[in-house]
Amino acid sequence: MIPMTLAQIAALTDGRLSDPGAADVLVDGPVVTDSREAGPGSLYVARIGEHADGHRYTPDAVARGAVAALVTAPVEQTPSVLVPDVQEAFAALATAVVQAIPGLLVVGVTGSSGKTSTKDLLAAVLAEHAPTVANVGSLNSEVGVPLTVCRAAPDTAHLVLEMGARGIGHIRYLTDMTHPRVGVVLNVGSAHVGEFGSRAAIAAAKGELVEALPAQGLAVLNADDPLVAAMAARTSARVVRTGRRADDADIRAADVVLDEQGRAAFTLVTPEGSAPVRLAVLGEHMVDNALAVAAVAREAGMAVGPLAAALGRARLASRWRLERHDRADGVVVLNDAYNANPDSLAAALRTLAAMGAGRRTWAVVGEMLELGPDSAAAHRQCGELAATLGVDEVLAVGAGAEPVAEGFGSRARRSVDVDAAYHLLSGELRAGDIVLLKSSRDSGLRHLGDRLVEEEVH
Repeated sequence: MIPMTLAQIAALTDGRLSDPGAADVLVDGPVVTDSREAGPGSLYVARIGEHADGHRYTPDAVARGAVAALVTAPVEQTPSVLVPDVQEAFAALATAVVQAIPGLLVVGVTGSSGKTSTKDLLAAVLAEHAPTVANVGSLNSEVGVPLTVCRAAPDTAHLVLEMGARGIGHIRYLTDMTHPRVGVVLNVGSAHVGEFGSRAAIAAAKGELVEALPAQGLAVLNADDPLVAAMAARTSARVVRTGRRADDADIRAADVVLDEQGRAAFTLVTPEGSAPVRLAVLGEHMVDNALAVAAVAREAGMAVGPLAAALGRARLASRWRLERHDRADGVVVLNDAYNANPDSLAAALRTLAAMGAGRRTWAVVGEMLELGPDSAAAHRQCGELAATLGVDEVLAVGAGAEPVAEGFGSRARRSVDVDAAYHLLSGELRAGDIVLLKSSRDSGLRHLGDRLVEEEVH
């Protein structure tokens, strides 16, 4: 974090020092909410969660190097800033960090799917241009975003913030905290529709990002998604449209092809010119993410040639997003089971089909959560798509994935849980097979994928 004294932190958070003698204590290490991640110079933020009171772990944070804590109650033998509400104080600290770095370009990224992959690609591309900080994994909430902001240093030029939402007002809270100048909305799908109630409500929540942009800012909108394209009317910022199909897209992908490894190549078309791109990440859907990245990188000052080259070098830093693992026995494991919704599962199935020429393909599918009353139909349609694409084997894991098996047809396989799926696959996989694992995170298939890779069953 930008070095700050405890007195400065107290002033920024409307707090008071536990000990006036601690005013000059310098916080110049990481800001953490998990005591196990504390290090020399750390500030420990003692949050009170559903299952634990962070104040109890302050001694552990201090033992690991933390020099101070942000608290709502006094803690013994630890220089502290006492505040009425730790979360609000944490947000205020993040705002102060953003405002303290001259010329910082803050980019917000949201959407129903692809947020983390796009954030990873964008961070990789922008890092070739200037120092860049981005969320680790999917730390995109009211806690993850300020944690990310507080990793910024005085020389940080680009701050890339994935922003998640589980209700109206969530993204507005994050934008009030971080003041983004560029906002990217990727899509409005059915992820979390069970919580929001409708895709229109999801669009209302995602659009809070572009509503927060200043007039001199930039909204990057997916012109191929009508609900996203309509957000142009909700912002005073300039608008750049990306897309593969929309006639009014400012940044387009032409001549998209997939190689036998499932990697896309295309011509990037911008107002300044065109350049060839060959992505290293898997899936045709990554083209849409790459177009959003190109729009932001262009705003940051990157020319089309270097931008296209950087896209080809970019990799995903976050786990369980179409990770490819080539086992010694010739089996290929595609672990895409960090999250799932009908759109992302469809994209993964198409990637599996593209990579499966001459090989036996497996789609191991767990339940997609939070889809609301249309959940069964959405799962069934994904099974039908797998059959249409010619996927050889579908294994539905758990009762929630049963409609996938129904949609695929009589040849579908079923397992009651992850362990049963592991034992079935251990007896069935053979050299040349390619197996995709896809489910929502809490359905647990990401761990099945890791187990298949680590144990290399036969």
